[in-house]
This record gives sequence, structure tokens and C-alpha cells, in this order.
Amino acid sequence: MQESTAPRVAKLPFIIGALFLVALAYFIMRQAKHPLGALEVLACVVCVGAGAVLGVWPWVLEYRSAEKLLETAALTNVVSQVQNLEQVAGQIGGATAQWQSVQEAADKTARQAREIAEKMAGEAKAFQNFMQQANDSEKAALRLEADKFRRVEADWLQVLVRILDHVHALNRAAAQSRQPTVVEQLGRFQSACHDAARRVGLMAFVAAADEKFDEQRHQSVDSKNKPTAESVIAETLANGYTLQGALLRPALVRVRNGEEQQTLPETKVVTEAEATTETTTQPVQKPAEDELPLA
Repeated sequence: MQESTAPRVAKLPFIIGALFLVALAYFIMRQAKHPLGALEVLACVVCVGAGAVLGVWPWVLEYRSAEKLLETAALTNVVSQVQNLEQVAGQIGGATAQWQSVQEAADKTARQAREIAEKMAGEAKAFQNFMQQANDSEKAALRLEADKFRRVEADWLQVLVRILDHVHALNRAAAQSRQPTVVEQLGRFQSACHDAARRVGLMAFVAAADEKFDEQRHQSVDSKNKPTAESVIAETLANGYTLQGALLRPALVRVRNGEEQQTLPETKVVTEAEATTETTTQPVQKPAEDELPLA
């Protein structure tokens, strides 16, 4: 589309006319008597003013023509835009129809997704119930195994304590026999047994002679001779035991009060039955679950 331009106005005639009027005003001013009268001044002003208007008039005409041309171009553009409105309206109608179809498809997809989500929620709930039941049954089985393990652990712990009590009784009997070879051999045997028990956390200890009586670590086997604050250890009859640092059984001792002389039995040896009988006042404590010795 070619752009239209405003028509050109011939400016030369207007310029000549303007110069003529200016020259006429100059002529009147030169020919009139001085000072100029009102008529002469008015004639000069009219001539100069008419010349000025005549000089700029071509540009005014061109401006008006350009203005009308712009208005015509704008009107033509508006008409063309109006003509395109029908096409735009058709496109809008097509887009609306497509949007409706898309919305229907989206609604259908949303319904299917909601159905799938409900099915997944049901399956998840069923799976959770199944896992809960399996977990409860597994916990029950593990609880039974743990109880069985604790019972077995308590049984072998009692057996090990009784064996060590027998070993201690043999060692005391060897000491009372006053045979150095037997004492040395049984002492080594007792040390080996204590080392083996130490590997599972069971520690045996004895009370030293003349050691002060401690109610937490010692237990007197003489019911007639009650220990006091000044009592000291006269003799250790059976080992005390700790399991992984926790006191399992105090040492069985005879005590001596004050300056009383120590009285030792001649050849009496504490057997397993006697040691077990004497410890009925404080039974073997069951270790905590987190303190069970390792096999």
C-alpha cells in the first residue's frame, strides 16, 4: 500500500504578492507627507499585514491538506480494522468452542484422577492394615524369642555361677590342705575359669581379709554375729559376682566385730548347696535387657 502525500501549493505567486504589498506600504510611506497621517499609517499597516498573511498562506494551505490527509488515512485504517472484526470474531468463536472441549476433557480427566486417588487410598489403607498386623505378629514372635532368650540366659548364668562357686570351694579346700602343688594348680584352674567367665561379662570378686564390711558388696552368713559399722571381713566363703558392671550377688563372708579374734573352721569347705542356701536372703538379680552378656 503506497502512502499518499499532501498536494504541493505553488508558493511563488503568494510570495510575489506579499512583496508587492510590502513595497506598496513602503511607497506610501515615502510619498506621504511627514509626519504621516492616520490614513497613511493605516494603509501601511494594512499592506504589511496583508503581505504577511499572503506570504504564510501557502504553508497554511499545505498544513490543512496534510491534516485532512491524515484524517482520511486514519478513517481508512479504522474502516479496515472494522472489516477485520468479523474475522477476529470468528477466531474468538472457534477458540471458545475449543476451550469448551478442553474444559470437558479436563473435567473427565479430573474425575478419573479422583477415582484413581480413591482407589489408591483404599489400597494404601489395606496395605497399612496388613503391615500393622504383620508388625504385631512379628513383635509378638520377637517378644517370645526375647523372653526365651532371657530365660536361657538366666539358666546358663545360674549354672556358670554354681560352677564358679564349686571352683572357689575347691580352691579353699586346697588352701586348707596346705599342699603347695595342689594350691598352685587349683589357683591356676580358678584363674582360667574366671578369665573364661570374664569374656561374657561375669566378674568374680572376693573380700580381702580385714577389709571393712560393706552391705552393698558383702553378705554375712552368720545370723548370730550381726555385722556393725566396725565389723571387718574375717573370711570369704563364696565369691561375689558382677555382670557387666552391675552387682549380681554380694560376696558371702564371715565378719569379725571389733578386736575379736578370727576363728576359722578346721576343715570345713563350703559346697554348692551350702552357698546356694546361704544366698537365699539375696537372690541372683536378673540383668537388664541391654546388659545381657554376649555369647
